[in-house]
Amino acid sequence: MGQTIAEKIFSKKIGKSVYADDIVTAKVDFLVSHDGLGPMAIDSFKEINGIKVKNPDKACFVIDHFVPSPARNYSLMQQKVREFCKEQNITCYDGGEGICHQVVPEKGYVVPGDLVVGTDSHTCTYGALNAFATGVGSTDAAAVLKTGELWFRVPKTNKVVINGYLQTGVFAKDLVLYLAGRIRANGANYKAIEFSGEAISKLCIDDRLTICNMSIEMGAKAGLMIADNKTKLWLRKRTNREYETINPDVDAVYEKTYEFNACSIVPQVSRPHQVDDVVPVKHVEGQKIQQAIIGTCTNGRLEDLRVAARILKGKKLAQGIRLIVVPASRTVLSEAIEQGIIQTFVEAGGMVITPGCGPCVGSHSGIPSDGETVISTANRNFKGRSGNAHSSVYLASPATVAASAVTGYITDPRNMIGGC
Repeated sequence: MGQTIAEKIFSKKIGKSVYADDIVTAKVDFLVSHDGLGPMAIDSFKEINGIKVKNPDKACFVIDHFVPSPARNYSLMQQKVREFCKEQNITCYDGGEGICHQVVPEKGYVVPGDLVVGTDSHTCTYGALNAFATGVGSTDAAAVLKTGELWFRVPKTNKVVINGYLQTGVFAKDLVLYLAGRIRANGANYKAIEFSGEAISKLCIDDRLTICNMSIEMGAKAGLMIADNKTKLWLRKRTNREYETINPDVDAVYEKTYEFNACSIVPQVSRPHQVDDVVPVKHVEGQKIQQAIIGTCTNGRLEDLRVAARILKGKKLAQGIRLIVVPASRTVLSEAIEQGIIQTFVEAGGMVITPGCGPCVGSHSGIPSDGETVISTANRNFKGRSGNAHSSVYLASPATVAASAVTGYITDPRNMIGGC
């Protein structure tokens, strides 16, 4: 019987063929944690009598959630992470290096065929590189730190085929919001999603990471893509690791298969307070906003900033609008400075802040006031996610967010920009 990408990766890790719903124990290729949940994983490691981390070279911690630290309790959490990493000889990327879901692939830690876990639900981002990557709890992370292994139930797989190509002015974020609106927040619970089709193959790696990042917003355990020449070229610049690409068999068994036509997709917006409440931008066009956010682990990459800057070039923010730009990493920030992108944001009237999770966390940065409306490139808009349950957050692409910041209202970006 043919196998899906997920089934093949697990089979490779344990040395025999396994299929959906099999319970397996597999060696983990890499573990990532951060200052938000890392301290809990460290405590759990000690509670299970962990003394020495099994594979310190196969783990890293990234201080990204609360940077710079805004309060004593966050500083203490970060101190715990730094001390543990030093004690265990684990790489720790300190505040300002960026968001873990940008730093990990950027530094070449993930290659096709890898099995990766992280103490963050958006660990599924790395599936864009043909790896099985998924979020786990802090106790599971502790088990990986101690033993290098973890148990899994091999997930069933849903196949999502995107035919055709995205229109001018429509981007990867529009595509994944469209998918979330149709598959729904619980439509792929504990499933792997394989993304394929003409539209996916045309996307750059930055955009593919955006798609897989939001697999969890459909309930998925992981989102996966095949590795093509774009993937290989991208990896060649970042790692010398050898790897074997993993493709699904032609007779692989899928629980469900979805087919969509990219040509019919227009700019999308997710309305408060559910990610899967998605409509074409025209349904909410004209909604007044007070704040716009470009960044997060979904859309803080160079391509995202470049698209937004093309709209903002030579323009000013609408009166009373606050624009917060958060590059996903120090590398992205540096490249954006070199290309004049950051200058464009500054001249438009925007604020550029430290690479990290920023306003997405809702703990310390960019918290809106009561009754305010925010449009953001983040991946979640739950009530209170922004740090204020009395505000509202719409989700959209960097292009839509930038266009809205210029007008002061939610705006279709196609009047201001061409395609990538």
